[in-house]
Amino acid sequence: MTETQAPYARIAAELRGRIERGELRPGDRVPSTRAITQRWGVAMATASKVLALLGQEGLVRAVPGVGTVVASRPAAGGPGRRPAAEDDTAQRARIVRAAVVIADAEGLAALTMRRLGAELGVSAMSLYRHVSSKEQLVVLMADAVFGEQTLPDRPPPHWRERLELSAALQWRLYRAHPWLAGAMNLNRPLLIPNGIRHIDWALAALDGLGLDDDTRMHAAVTLFGYVRGHAVDLQPETDAARTSGVSGQEWMRAQETRLAALVDGGAFPAFAAARTGAALSPESLLQHGLTTLLDGLATRITTPPN
Repeated sequence: MTETQAPYARIAAELRGRIERGELRPGDRVPSTRAITQRWGVAMATASKVLALLGQEGLVRAVPGVGTVVASRPAAGGPGRRPAAEDDTAQRARIVRAAVVIADAEGLAALTMRRLGAELGVSAMSLYRHVSSKEQLVVLMADAVFGEQTLPDRPPPHWRERLELSAALQWRLYRAHPWLAGAMNLNRPLLIPNGIRHIDWALAALDGLGLDDDTRMHAAVTLFGYVRGHAVDLQPETDAARTSGVSGQEWMRAQETRLAALVDGGAFPAFAAARTGAALSPESLLQHGLTTLLDGLATRITTPPN
């Protein structure tokens, strides 16, 4: 165990060791989030990450009415010392899950192969047997998290409702994984199946509406890029809130005096008149732009939907 490990990783390693040594047997309850906060003196969010990491490794599972228990068949040998029969796909998936946990907690900049190896209890070089580079790892991470939000088999009947649902699911993903938007690039797109699935879903929604293929493709990719563009600010805001302890709303309230000094002198009359009646938030800006985008697309439709 290294001193650079995050608190949640150190606690998870201790519990992992107890499971591997047989001190905690299949079906035994593991410490709850509340018990973890009390024993190790960490925040509830950190305790939740401990159980989430162990769950992603397949070591524990949640049982309704009971709590979190050791899984029936926990992996033996500890991190990086898996049974020989475990295939490369399972190893790679485990690496990706651990990388996502790090990126979610601390941002993509904190994710290095050395750090990831330390979290998994293996050397950084051993990771390259399963992923060729950090760049490939990020691609796998993006595909994995896009796979978290399953598009419904029976979509809403109207094209607009379908696109609104796709946008809402994408925004939810970016909220859950603030690093994700910065990892995407429409000029050099990540060719990930679960991301392309959103494009395919949008294209299908626009089929049969009198739009040519070029218009449909531009509309689908524009929608994807629009949501991603709004989400790019999520990671910097997360980083700023974590390092300063000041939320975005608190920061804006603290700037009110300076903002008033800028606009109340009459230099920006339109801005001054409008700002008193405006209530801006990331969600309100996203929804306003989405409505405008879809309103414009509706004018291009020549065949009314059935």
